[in-house]
Amino acid sequence: MFALIRLIDWVFTIYTWILIARVISSWVSPPMHNSNVRKIMEFIYEVTEPVLAPIRRMLPTGNMGIDLSPLIAFIAIDIIHRNLIRILSRLLLY
Repeated sequence: MFALIRLIDWVFTIYTWILIARVISSWVSPPMHNSNVRKIMEFIYEVTEPVLAPIRRMLPTGNMGIDLSPLIAFIAIDIIHRNLIRILSRLLLY
């Protein structure tokens, strides 16, 4: 069970870093002419878009020009992560 908790913790941590990379890539312009960078960015977008797209559809953005979906995703992922670890830790004690 401890290995499962560590694996889940690791997966959430990696996903958070991928989401951070997505946010940073939206601020800077990565060199998309480089095929390796393009492949990495495609991977990042493919992994994060299933989480961000539904949040984006629910948020009333209006004419703000700011995408708040990553912020909401960070909060939701953190809440899910902490609660899942807490539940699994309690199961480990019993």
